Amino acid sequence: MPRVFLRRNAAVALLAIALSVPLSACSSGEKSSEASRAEAAPSGSAAPQADLAVLAASSLTEVFKTAGAAYEKKNPGTRIRFSFAGSQELAAQVRQGAPADALVTADTATMESLEGDVDTPRVIATNRLVIATGEGNPEKVENLRDLSDPDLTVVLAAPEVPAGRYSQQILDKQNIDVKPVSLEPNVRAVLSKVELGEADAGLVYKTDTESVPDKVDAIEIPTDQNAIAEYPAAAIRDSENPAAAAAFVKWLSSAEAQRILQDAGFQKP
Repeated sequence: MPRVFLRRNAAVALLAIALSVPLSACSSGEKSSEASRAEAAPSGSAAPQADLAVLAASSLTEVFKTAGAAYEKKNPGTRIRFSFAGSQELAAQVRQGAPADALVTADTATMESLEGDVDTPRVIATNRLVIATGEGNPEKVENLRDLSDPDLTVVLAAPEVPAGRYSQQILDKQNIDVKPVSLEPNVRAVLSKVELGEADAGLVYKTDTESVPDKVDAIEIPTDQNAIAEYPAAAIRDSENPAAAAAFVKWLSSAEAQRILQDAGFQKP
């Protein structure tokens, strides 16, 4: 066989091998969006600069303002804009494609309902319910069973709200029938009703009462009668700042962020 023909066959074979490398790499499966985000995140301490929109449960209002300021100080050039509401409202915003970068809810069920819309979540904190009363506890509320008193004006969060579900869960567990005068769209609305004297008592998170210690009293609920609220955080997959969003969510589990959360009364994940 002529040498020219042999050389041509060899060149064709080499070209085929070269072309097969990227094709085989693609056939092994594209990287997940989460893996791509992780690779895009910087290896150093500084996160990518961006204006981040973070949707967060209303019970995180005060502590996230502190956390956001700390994060911006640590990452000059980054600005965080928070939008606080009931977790169910935030989930609806994500489903409707509202422009946002990260989400933090007050329960895992709401976050799990957004599978496909968010990256893998991580629990950053926990919380517990307490009975909130007016300052000085004028109605002398002592325990959960007192909330069934028909002469007591009680408000609860609506059942679709995490705090509302937790409230109903612990009341059902103790076979206590409470007839609230209103069901509020988020836990902060419950706190506000008690704070303003529009209600004698309500079930809120411990951290809510600690945000206004001079305006309401908190009646502890025994651990065996209580429920643990978990706060998962996740980057939103449609974020225009995926690496920056992932970096912020990761920071929420850092020692600095955990110290801020625990100083505000939140407990470890």
